Amino acid sequence: MSTGKKEPHQSAKTSPHDAAALPKTSTESGQSKDALDAMLSHALPSRGPALPAEEVASNAAPAGEQRCGLIAIVGKPNVGKSTLLNALVGQKVSITSRKAQTTRHRITGMRTRDATQFVFVDTPGFQTRHGNALNRSLNRTVVGAVNDVDLIVFVVEAGQFNLADAKVLALLPEKTPAILLANKFDLIHRRAEIAPWLRSMQERHNFAEFVPMSANNAKDVERLFGICEKYLPVQPWMYGADELTDRSDRFMAAEIIREKLFRLTGDELPYTSTVIIDQYEEEGNLRKIAATIVVERDGHKGMIIGEKGEKLKRIGTEARHELEVLTGGKVFLEIWVKVRSGWADDEARVKTFGYE
Repeated sequence: MSTGKKEPHQSAKTSPHDAAALPKTSTESGQSKDALDAMLSHALPSRGPALPAEEVASNAAPAGEQRCGLIAIVGKPNVGKSTLLNALVGQKVSITSRKAQTTRHRITGMRTRDATQFVFVDTPGFQTRHGNALNRSLNRTVVGAVNDVDLIVFVVEAGQFNLADAKVLALLPEKTPAILLANKFDLIHRRAEIAPWLRSMQERHNFAEFVPMSANNAKDVERLFGICEKYLPVQPWMYGADELTDRSDRFMAAEIIREKLFRLTGDELPYTSTVIIDQYEEEGNLRKIAATIVVERDGHKGMIIGEKGEKLKRIGTEARHELEVLTGGKVFLEIWVKVRSGWADDEARVKTFGYE
């Protein structure tokens, strides 16, 4: 599919709460309506697999053979992708915060269950507000991910759809099966509220499954494994059974510091702030880490350091504690703050700072 020319459905400009009022296409037949009703019926009452049990069984891997595949988790910024990935992996591998654009890299998290290995790929939210070099890099990561997987999980807030969602949906290749995951479904109280929305979503893209769930509900997460499994090819595992991510401890150190930075500075600090690891040394059970927080303005530097250095000290303390849990040892952490004006719109510097 050509991702550059496909335009989002015109109805994407409709208010997120007007899904029920969207017009039905003239090509919608009684048969397609029945199929949608069946999809909704399978998804809602028992919260079980969206396909009949006999069809699920027919897709099972032969006894003794391994199944493995890549599953991209995509959606607009701050829709819950990283929270979902962490729940699926069973451990934190992708940082989270209330700040949009928290995820900036293609994060791979693995979970091996019985004979099946699920390789989940968390992607940055597709950027539409800023056109700088950093955001162009993030968008290339998203486009690359959706064209190189066996299954796509498109995450939206249940009952809602706006232009930011449409921008991501326009990237999905028709040849790759996609699951519509309606997150925060616990906030929808009546089935009648979701049926028109589901029909409008199916008009926009031929989704293979509809999965209403909450990423914070363990039963919902468990059910998602069974739904995803049948789309993965029969082939050897890509990673060891105990591996949880392909990212290094050095990378995770930078991400954890950046998470604490965003969480403790709130919305005041621009999202373009980043973290660079200058030193990562292991001496037995001790890790010596030196990191630099890079900002674009002197005022941002003062905001991070805080009065008498208290804010920076707290960022360092919380990051160190989490790194000690991650590594199972002691951590000595030094953090500096430097100003690099305009770095986020400098292609060369963006690459130097580790962005694809």
